[in-house]
Order: sequence, then C-alpha cells, then structure tokens
Amino acid sequence: MLEEIVVKNAIIVTPDTIIEGSVHVREGVIADVQAGQCSTPSAVDCEGDYLIPGLIDLHTNNLERHLRPRRDADWPVLAAVMAHDAEMVSAGVTTILDALYVGARNIGGEFRPNLLSDSIAALETGRQKGVLRGDHMLHLRAETSRKGMPELFASVYPHPEVRMVSVMDHTPGQRQFANGARMGGRLGGLGQDGNSDSQLEPRHENEMTVEERQDRYSIPNRARLLSLVKGHRVALASHDDTTAEHVDQALAEGIAISEFPTTVAAAQLARSKSMKIVAGSPNLVLGRSRTGNVAVEDLAKLGLLDVLASDYVPASLLHGVFLLSEKLAVPLNAAVALAISSPARMVGLYDRGSIEIGKRADLVRVGRAEGVPFARVVWREGRRVA
Repeated sequence: MLEEIVVKNAIIVTPDTIIEGSVHVREGVIADVQAGQCSTPSAVDCEGDYLIPGLIDLHTNNLERHLRPRRDADWPVLAAVMAHDAEMVSAGVTTILDALYVGARNIGGEFRPNLLSDSIAALETGRQKGVLRGDHMLHLRAETSRKGMPELFASVYPHPEVRMVSVMDHTPGQRQFANGARMGGRLGGLGQDGNSDSQLEPRHENEMTVEERQDRYSIPNRARLLSLVKGHRVALASHDDTTAEHVDQALAEGIAISEFPTTVAAAQLARSKSMKIVAGSPNLVLGRSRTGNVAVEDLAKLGLLDVLASDYVPASLLHGVFLLSEKLAVPLNAAVALAISSPARMVGLYDRGSIEIGKRADLVRVGRAEGVPFARVVWREGRRVA
C-alpha cells in the first residue's frame, strides 16, 4: 500500500513559479499543491526548505567507479550496484540512467568479458529483489573506436530498459581529446587508477594514426551501430561534438542530441539545427572542463544548455542547479527544469519531472550548508528512500 503524505512549509519549485505551501501525495502521485499554511497535523514540516521534483540523471558513470574502486579491486557487481544506487538517491536523483560503457575494454582499460551483461543483470536483480531505492534505466555508451563493439552492443540491445544510446569516438587526436597533451592517462575516460586504454593495448594498435583507427574501427562500427538502433524508439546522442562536421554528420544520421559538445561553435550549430544540448554538471561546479574544452558556464550564458547530467559526480547535479540560479541568474524553476523535466521529456518519461497534480511523487527536500545544497529527504513515489 502506497503511503498518503502531506509535506508542508516548503518553498515549492513548480514549472511556472515558486510558492510557499504544501504538497499532498496519495498512492504515489501528487494529489494537490496548495499555497499558504497547512493545518494537517501529521504533515512533514520542511521548515522552509526547498521542495523540488526528484532529479533525473541521463548520464552517470558512477556505477563504474563502484565496480572498480581501486586498481585490481573488481568489486562484486550486485554489491557495486547497491552502493551506487544509494549514493545516487542520497544526492537527490530518483531516476537514474546508468551510462554503461560498450567497448572491447572496460573499467581501467582492462578487459572484463561479462562486465556489461553482468551489470545489466545485477540492476535487474536489484529491481526484482526490491533493494534499489532509485528507478534505474539504461544509457549505453557505444565506443566506436573499439574492435568488437558492435557485437558487444548487439548482445545487450534491444533491451526494454534502454532509454538512451550515445555514439562515442575517443580516438586520440580529435573530439574530446583533440588536445593530445591533456589525453595522457585518460583515453576512454574510464580509468579510475591512472591506467589508460592506450597503455594496455598491443603496440601496433597503440601506434595507429587517427585516420587508421577511424578507417579500421570508428567508421564501420558507427554505421553498424546506427543500423542496430534504426527503428527503435531510443534517444540517440552524438558525444563530444567539436566541429561543424561532427554536428552535420550527426544530423545526417538522424541524431537529435549533442551530448557534451566540446566547443561553443559546435553547440551553436547544434542549437541552430534544433538539436538538444546535454552538458556535465561537474564542469559547471568546477568552472572548467577537465580536458580543456568549453566551460558549461559559457554555454549556459549563451543559452546553449538544455539538460544537465552528473557524469562522474552524483552530487554535482543538485549543486549545478543552484549554481545556475545564484551565479548566472537563471530563474530557479528554469534551472531545476534542466535537471528534471527536460531530461524526462528527452527520454519519454512523461509521468514525472514536475510538481504538478497527477505526476509521480518523486520529491526532494533541499537543505543548505554554507550555501551548498544537499538532499535532506528524498521520496520516490511518495515513499521516503533517503
């Protein structure tokens, strides 16, 4: 039986405005939103804290960090899933698209043959056993520069929980790693222990030029990947667009999302072509890109930001929302939308994403400590989960 609760004395962030009042929840759904005082004696008192919808994270690599917390420490997969889930929900994220890497090499650059399928199976086990606090879905990050990627992708796709697919190419010397000096130890963006994929590849693979790697792997793998997803209803993103050619290629392939564009020029062209732009909130919190690419703050100032995603720091999503509001003067309800209603629409989740009558009661009570926002209480479908 789902609980009936009332949350009162909250600063409620709705799609159109901000009000002080209460939210009534019945059978996991928002039944009423009222301004002013609430006399319900059993109501949860927010004591003037903000109340926002549960965050919706389209791209989090956080599970990978739990799968290999240290070099040569391959954590039990279900245990890693549960720890990851708890961290995400404690950061206010109630809908989680686990961004799982699809390539011949996995965490830390080392090959773990069944890691992808084991991760998906563990997420399903956690869901069936009722041990997950958040609502988990899948985002497959397909690395076109890797030998065998299409076969690995086909082994898990289509899957009913896949909501998003990113077309990635981390070949050194282009896109995110156009600046080779910033690439060392980070190829593929997966190493938690300082190892790069390039350090672990056979010498002849490591010595391939950009053109040779793309001719051998990236171009045919990309074509095969797009043929596999053709006809399926899935959000399709082009990853790390840097040049006009990257954006034009994505458009020609029917891709509607530019995920983590690395330059203002690429983001401007994507916007002019009606592509949606996803950017990482760690970049926003740090005020810079770790790889020397465009700062998300600059994209936001130019109005080139549609969705925030936590990428590699779950707590950065909530932090980034309030930074947009307080540092860049983005109205708070508009900033909240970037991490909640906008991603919900992007992947077709129309039952959640806003504090409105009839929507799922995924709610976060937001406190502040020295100006830093944190999730004080989290409800999913009206049940407290953190």
